[in-house]
Amino acid sequence: MQIVDRVISDRLTSDVPLVKEVAQYIISAGGKRLRPALLLLVSGALESFHPHRHTLAAVVEFIHTATLLHDDVVDESTLRRGRATANERFGNAPSVLVGDFLYSRAFQMMVDVDNMRVMQVLSDATNVIAEGEVQQLVNMHDPSLDEAAYLRVIRSKTAKLFEASARLAPILAGASPAIEQACATYGQALGTAFQVIDDVLDYEGDANELGKNLGDDLREGKVTLPVICALQKGSPAEQTLLRNAIVSGDVDHMADILQIIRRTGALEIARASASEEARRAISAVQSLPSNEYRAALLQLAADLLERRS
Repeated sequence: MQIVDRVISDRLTSDVPLVKEVAQYIISAGGKRLRPALLLLVSGALESFHPHRHTLAAVVEFIHTATLLHDDVVDESTLRRGRATANERFGNAPSVLVGDFLYSRAFQMMVDVDNMRVMQVLSDATNVIAEGEVQQLVNMHDPSLDEAAYLRVIRSKTAKLFEASARLAPILAGASPAIEQACATYGQALGTAFQVIDDVLDYEGDANELGKNLGDDLREGKVTLPVICALQKGSPAEQTLLRNAIVSGDVDHMADILQIIRRTGALEIARASASEEARRAISAVQSLPSNEYRAALLQLAADLLERRS
């Protein structure tokens, strides 16, 4: 990961000072670096240490960071990872344009790798992520959204880049189609579990630990699994309150909404859904060689369910 961080730093160069300033601002905010770590861990599990793995790990982090820059503008977010978002600090226009720069720099780096299959996977993933973002926008403030529609969005918007990160390692390793699919399934399931837990934390986490404001999803009109479950389990009066909050984005009654979500067991139901995805991820990598890297992948899926930030 230290090598990946050096690649990231080296490839953030630009003759335009504002590009470098905004890019470094959001990259240096930290984050879990889960997607690049996933690529490296799967490479290790396959006992493959291809020289391009660090470059591609930086590529997936650039793509992820670009989506964050654009997301925060669309969502009008003000806080991420405990500090002001780039759009809050620099404005919307620089954030969008630097997001574009990170996308284009990622594709320049893909060309350097000179592997058409890698290009196919990452270009397809980027396209699916964009579609997921648009679909989420369409779904905003819609209280009729069900679990299936919710899952379709997060599998596009979040899990697809996890899937691509895990798939790149067997491609570099020249692994069989079956192994490639197993790794991709692990990534998709892990990414799905990650997003479900993230949505749970929006209603049960600590704002200081999360580095974002509690209730932001509802304020933005996002209908996530905890709210979907609460709508199914709540009384008619509670359902009316939740629907009105979704449609209006009004979080003035947030204390009441949190009470409904907790009383209906919605958080536990959502966590159970994430557990099912984690088990799917664990099952997918059983076919990989037994080594410390596979053990780390198994532990990563288990640890994900204990996330509190």
